[in-house]
Amino acid sequence: MKRTVLLLAAEPFELKYVPAETGAVRFVPVTGGAGPRLAAVALSRVTDRFDAVVSAGMCGALDPSLRIGDVFVAVSVNGETCCAPVAQTPYRTGALVSVDRIVGSVSERQQLAAEGYAAVEMEASAVAGWAAKHTLDFYCIRAVSDTATEEFAVDLNAARDSDGRIRVRHILGQAARRPLTIVPELLKLRRNSEIAARALGAFLATCEF
Repeated sequence: MKRTVLLLAAEPFELKYVPAETGAVRFVPVTGGAGPRLAAVALSRVTDRFDAVVSAGMCGALDPSLRIGDVFVAVSVNGETCCAPVAQTPYRTGALVSVDRIVGSVSERQQLAAEGYAAVEMEASAVAGWAAKHTLDFYCIRAVSDTATEEFAVDLNAARDSDGRIRVRHILGQAARRPLTIVPELLKLRRNSEIAARALGAFLATCEF
């Protein structure tokens, strides 16, 4: 009998290569935007029953050995232990920190790495809390979209609104002011996110929960 697994990600493109189902699993994707508040709102609308929940999508590397497209399965989120899937393909593991901001500077990445974290993202803590409330197995499975040595020129945090949602017009405004710096960076981020999304979809297709 297939297990039904809820996948919570910030944006639909992060899950676009995840199959609807495999031989052992039926995936139900839910997206609500970046950050814990928007993740919590999206989860508050979930009424179906599930066998497990996965915080999925992209992550930023803090460990310098992580590369674009590496699949990262968290052993813990903000110190709380996560479950591990049974997978047929290799993956990286480590402690993940979930914060309500986009970590885009090398200095901040290094500070978080010094605290013992290998990767960073924005929604997993909210998903973990929801899973605990509903007594569901919780997994955090991410694909690396930016490395530990990347320094963002675009200020993605300034592009977020009061709810935490990233507004494209704010990013375009920054690009208009600094086109030679920001436009190439945005194209690179898009390319790396595509690599990460493909890797995540291929990995989840091999998993059992």
